Amino acid sequence: MPPKNASLHPKAPSTRSGRNKQTAAVDEQEDLMNSSPGTTKSIFPLSCAVQNYAWGKIGLDSEVAKLLASSDPLVQINTKLPYAELWMGTHPKGDAIIVDNRISQKTLGQWIDDHPECLGSTVKDSFHGQLPFLFKVLSVNIALSIQAHPNKDLASKLHDLFPEHYPDTNHKPEMAIALTPFEGMCGFRPVEEIVAFLKNVPEFRTLIGNTAAEQLERCLADDPRGVALALRTCFTSMMKREKKVFVDQLNMLVKRISEQVATGKATSDSNGELLLRLHSQFPGDIGCFAIYFLNLVKLKPGEAMFLGANEPHAYLSGDCIECMACSDNTVRAGLTPKYIDVNTLCQMLNYSPAPAHTKLFPAVPSLSDPCASLYDPPVPDFSVIRIEIPASKKKYTVASIDSASILLVIQGEATAASDSALSDISLRRGSVLFIAANESVSLDLCSQSGMLFFRACCLF
Repeated sequence: MPPKNASLHPKAPSTRSGRNKQTAAVDEQEDLMNSSPGTTKSIFPLSCAVQNYAWGKIGLDSEVAKLLASSDPLVQINTKLPYAELWMGTHPKGDAIIVDNRISQKTLGQWIDDHPECLGSTVKDSFHGQLPFLFKVLSVNIALSIQAHPNKDLASKLHDLFPEHYPDTNHKPEMAIALTPFEGMCGFRPVEEIVAFLKNVPEFRTLIGNTAAEQLERCLADDPRGVALALRTCFTSMMKREKKVFVDQLNMLVKRISEQVATGKATSDSNGELLLRLHSQFPGDIGCFAIYFLNLVKLKPGEAMFLGANEPHAYLSGDCIECMACSDNTVRAGLTPKYIDVNTLCQMLNYSPAPAHTKLFPAVPSLSDPCASLYDPPVPDFSVIRIEIPASKKKYTVASIDSASILLVIQGEATAASDSALSDISLRRGSVLFIAANESVSLDLCSQSGMLFFRACCLF
């Protein structure tokens, strides 16, 4: 089996670019003929669902709203409404709409059900004829919950026990790729950092308890093999603390840090800026103390982090591309008004400490295409290709791969042509295009600043 990036090699494209009026008229007649029953056209634009969750950025501060407005000039953006997520896929709560009334199916999910071969043979067989990923854009204004996602074995057990909270049996690995400066918490900090907070933040130590804190400190000194158990003991002790205790300690900490800020004193040794920010969003929430356990990861545009099973994390701010396996299974424990399952979370987490920089997930440049880089996580459900075409390049072929894919334009304009499309398709910022497996697309670029788009797919 070839490596994943080998799948980026293009096959010979079919193209109808450079047409004059006469050939355009002929092509239009061919389009009408090709749209007859029995002929499947497998490249088409999509209109995708927007989720207005309360944590989203407001109005045109949101990248989701900006992409929506750019893709359709008729869209009216509500300047007071949060635009949190753009969903590109077949999720039943946001199945993408096919923007071509010549195609009888109205949604992408319906079209794939009728044409499962479009997924590619391996994808179709491995994922039972379903698109295995959901592609998203997120615009985060207020922190999302501290959470983790179960592996498939745990997901199945949780679904059997609590189907109202865990609605399916699938895992939910995720990958976030920054579009703007992006902040999140991910994974446990090195023990040295946690121990330093235990010394510098007495309220944190009180919450953990001396016995658990000393256990972790001993591990740092002479028992590295006991780190995971000691870390689990400390984290569980904090998460299960009585509400009055942690609220009192949190109020004391907020008061102390606020006084330090007012007098111009540095608060970095207590992570003061982030503590005050999260407390302003979720006052009295135990999740505010999680900043002393979890890494703060800051992504520049184009940088990514991968969130595997049992990895504690929370998105804090910024805009990102996200790709994930199709599942709604989330185990939450703080910074949320939603259902909290502390016992499950504390039992399932990966208690392996590591520095923040190890959470960065690099893109690998394609060997076959200097414009393409591949974000290739260690799961079969999805990969993402980042394609950046320089302004000097006026033609580009979106390569054929053995997987259905969804393409999102972030920057630039082009005309897309393929014999597998009913007609040429205009692409601009915010455009979303479905491409069936083993189909290529020819682009004639129209913009002076080049083009940037992301392509979600499933590469084995």
